Amino acid sequence: MNKLFKMMLISASAAAVAACAGENEQFKYTIDQFADLKVMRYKIPGWESLSLKQKTYVYYLAEAAKYGRDITWDQYCKWNLPVRHAIEAVLNGYEGDRNCENFGLFVEYAKRVYFSNGVHHHYAEDKFVPACPKEYFASLLEAVGKSDDALLDFIYDKDAMTQRRSTSKTGDIVALSAVNFYDGVSRAEVDAFYNKMMDPKDPCPISYGLNSKVVKDAKGRVTEQLWKLDGIYGPAIAKICENLEKAAAFAENDIQARAIAILIDYYKTGDLRKWDEFNVEWVKDTLGKVDFINGFIEDYDDPLGRKATFEGMVHIKDSAASARTEKLSANAQWFEDNAPMDPRFKKTSVRGISAKVVNAVTLAGATYPATPIGINLPNADWIRKNHGSKSVTIANITHTYDYSAQEQPKSVLSEFAWDEAEIAAQKKYGDYADEVHTDLHECLGHASGQLLPGVSSTALGEYQSALEEARADLFGLYYIADPKMVELGIMPDMEAYKPHFAGYIRNGLMTQFTRVELGKQNTEAHMQNRKLIAEWCYEKGAAANVIEKRVREGKTYFVVNDFEALRGLFAELLAEIQRIKSEGDYAAGKALIETYAVDIDPVLHAEVLERYKALNLKPYGGFVNPDIEPVFAADGSISDIKVSYPDDYLAQQLAYDARYSTL
Repeated sequence: MNKLFKMMLISASAAAVAACAGENEQFKYTIDQFADLKVMRYKIPGWESLSLKQKTYVYYLAEAAKYGRDITWDQYCKWNLPVRHAIEAVLNGYEGDRNCENFGLFVEYAKRVYFSNGVHHHYAEDKFVPACPKEYFASLLEAVGKSDDALLDFIYDKDAMTQRRSTSKTGDIVALSAVNFYDGVSRAEVDAFYNKMMDPKDPCPISYGLNSKVVKDAKGRVTEQLWKLDGIYGPAIAKICENLEKAAAFAENDIQARAIAILIDYYKTGDLRKWDEFNVEWVKDTLGKVDFINGFIEDYDDPLGRKATFEGMVHIKDSAASARTEKLSANAQWFEDNAPMDPRFKKTSVRGISAKVVNAVTLAGATYPATPIGINLPNADWIRKNHGSKSVTIANITHTYDYSAQEQPKSVLSEFAWDEAEIAAQKKYGDYADEVHTDLHECLGHASGQLLPGVSSTALGEYQSALEEARADLFGLYYIADPKMVELGIMPDMEAYKPHFAGYIRNGLMTQFTRVELGKQNTEAHMQNRKLIAEWCYEKGAAANVIEKRVREGKTYFVVNDFEALRGLFAELLAEIQRIKSEGDYAAGKALIETYAVDIDPVLHAEVLERYKALNLKPYGGFVNPDIEPVFAADGSISDIKVSYPDDYLAQQLAYDARYSTL
């Protein structure tokens, strides 16, 4: 492949967003900042190229996704919706002094609650409380006719439901978690309940417990209550189904229409076989320009890694930028065959892997306001093995982060990189290499490997999420440095991976902890994954000085001295984590996480926080959605779908309160 084509491939997705941004040079990406958060808005490259039918399809899919909003809030904690309703009443109805300091503190609390879909930090998962006095908050509620002493007591009691998902090493993580997945049951009771159901010989097991709440009835019996049309969350699910039905009439092809019909049937019945049937059908659609996710999908928020939070997303394919992901998909078997892991754990026939670069149109549920930058689904191992998977890298979200960073006067890179050469390499290759790693992680990493017969997908329990993210990250880290990537024209040369390695280690050992309060442990699955990999490689490579800790003028830096040796360490750890997953080795998985992923060096942590504070940056980012509204003709039909880009974060949240509240 010639050099010109390689560089065209590298710049394709960035050029699409740059062109979009060029439509309005004054477009401001960062629209709000508060606490440790910033809120951005993103554009939708390619929107105008859609037909009216496609735009209408997108509109109804987006409505279906947004109607799941209340479900996510209630799943995170049973108090969340009452707290939100109280906040909404004050913001809409309070007629007193809105310019005083305490009202400003109340508004900041409100923004934090909206950002986290509740009262627990969206990433750290610890409960936060208002900075304004309790008495002042009470006066606000009284002024709008919403006085509620019990609600106020909960809001201000930091010891009440302190963690959304408990990470306790000694207590019952089910009883100690604020998530609304369990009521009156212990971990032992939940495990026993599902162990009785599971058949280890079933080649196509359902995701037991994915869409239900486990409770103990008046007679002390443990039972499930399903999230379905005539069960829990029925009013919200009714609106989701209503809009899915409307969307189906505008589907791009028969596969999409069939998949939506099965999804609606699943929502009506709660039958997890229907969920699997939907995913098998959904994987088949690789030709449509519009795609979506909608349902109870990821189990990161459940302390036992079983229950799934509602999430939704609608996106459109970026055809030019998808060239690289299509190359990865086409060569999936080569990557699987050459992966550095035991042949017993490899798929002999990789099927149906589809990967593309997309631009988000709507984020919803657990993906709103904070969203991943890549997705690989479905999660069921047997579906991946027999039918394949679909992966996306979300280009306009990634590029919005880049544009927002350019709006800031200082950067994390300038503070924590060792020298100008490291900074220059990152600026030359880093953003693109980061995208390629996301492609590898989502497209091939999650889709790689297989479980041994009889091993349950839930065998790793509470450590499953972090270990799976580490496995996918390691797959990407190993292969981004492979000559095959240059041969395919995806990476420009054999130097391009190096700044990504350097940045990954720097982040895993240091900079990601700007997101963690001093004295707290590292609890989020993706952060645990990165710390596990970086710490393990730092320790195992110490004798050869693969990664060197350097101190200059009282500041700590981590520098990669031997990139090839580091790649070898990634391979070694990938082999072990794949073994752990394939064999269901809970003890070994626990040992890795507890040894390398949880505890943060308090001295280094304090230094990182101090250095980061001086940059005046926010460690977390989230988004407002573009507003997508239909234009109606005189006969009542839709004549167009218009997109606008709001710049008021709180206004969008209040608008969603008014439009999508069902519970």
